[in-house]
Amino acid sequence: MRIVFIGAGSVVFTRNLTRDILTFPELGESEIVLMDVDANRLSRAERLVSRMAETAKSPARVVATADRRQALEGADYVVVTIQVGGTAQWELDISVPERYGVGQCVGDTLGPGGVFRGLRHLAVFDGLIKDMAELCPRALVLQYSNPMAILTWRTALSGLRVVGLCHSVQGTARLLAEYCGVPYDELSYWVAGINHQAWFLSLEHEGADLYPRLRARLEDSETLALEPVRFELMRRFGYFVTESSGHASEYLPYFRKRPDLLATLVETFESAGSDYSAWFGYGHTGGDVAARRLEEPAYEQEVARQIAGTEPIELRRSDEYGALIINAEQTGTLLRINGNVPNDDLVTNLPAGACVEVPCLVDRGGVHPCVVGALPPQLAALNRSNIAVQELVVKGHLEGDKEAIYQAVALDPLTAAVCSLDEIWKLTDDMFAANQAWLTQFA
Repeated sequence: MRIVFIGAGSVVFTRNLTRDILTFPELGESEIVLMDVDANRLSRAERLVSRMAETAKSPARVVATADRRQALEGADYVVVTIQVGGTAQWELDISVPERYGVGQCVGDTLGPGGVFRGLRHLAVFDGLIKDMAELCPRALVLQYSNPMAILTWRTALSGLRVVGLCHSVQGTARLLAEYCGVPYDELSYWVAGINHQAWFLSLEHEGADLYPRLRARLEDSETLALEPVRFELMRRFGYFVTESSGHASEYLPYFRKRPDLLATLVETFESAGSDYSAWFGYGHTGGDVAARRLEEPAYEQEVARQIAGTEPIELRRSDEYGALIINAEQTGTLLRINGNVPNDDLVTNLPAGACVEVPCLVDRGGVHPCVVGALPPQLAALNRSNIAVQELVVKGHLEGDKEAIYQAVALDPLTAAVCSLDEIWKLTDDMFAANQAWLTQFA
């Protein structure tokens, strides 16, 4: 098999997914191809993955190249973990909207930041899709880049096999097992919605509903301080959402539209000693947030030690789905995941064709999405507000329709809660100016 990593310089993803691959003896003969446009990051990824293969005593062959077409030739699986524009461009995704009072948390999924991050990535995805259609048309795309829904939606329209993958369902399930006092491996759950805003529709242990136990945590101030947004959403809308409180606050009009509301969140997070506190509030500019991202030396130093051989590399499997999917397709081992796929009558009260996150079965025949039916109407309504933005971004990109992008930003729940239409149009003008190098289709 030929497993290709596009954006292999995203070293944490590459390390986790490669480590997972190496834990499956059945995948030992794989050719792992690393591709990145950043030569330094590519070199580091190659050295790390080679060390991992040595540690695992694996016959896997490791290849590195900056040539995307060379990497894709004959691929069976294409893992996409790119970040177009890097940290500097991401800083602008945060700081430009902030001038208009739109205080995003991360800005990689929705909001003005998510819209323009999506447009930058779509410009690159067009070339990737064209190359794959020619060089490896039957390969399965394991799509990890954000904004997940926008990028997976567009890729699915090309006819390529694709599933968008995230770890928010698994991560939240582990958290809920802890809150409910049950072993994670014994937890049973059914989750559906959209990426970063999917809902635990059922949560059980040994056939018993765990929601009463989870709702009892609403009386625990320490627990509420750890996840104030998610518990408030559960209190008001009835179900627990998959994305962290920081992220979740961006996708709704309720939590970030006034300085006093943000100040309350800051106080709540700080009372819990959470690192997220610095990501809430107008007092923290995009530059501050970007600097925090750059000041994450722990994993960088760990990777350097692992490459040098001064720190052991543990070959333990992560919660990521990627290697599990490859193993299931290759061996026929039945697997259930939550994947991002086109809505082909899967969630009946969400728009057809939208990118939904639903349970999927995987076997030798590939990824088979499960029919969920109708979401509770209040949850579907929250999802639809996000899908409206995603749809217009995809439309605007494919048709070169600049007006659709202004409308997408205008329909963003947080931006609409903060800005007038005139302010939104000016904000979007500024975002186009900040991203002009990437968005030649709108020139």
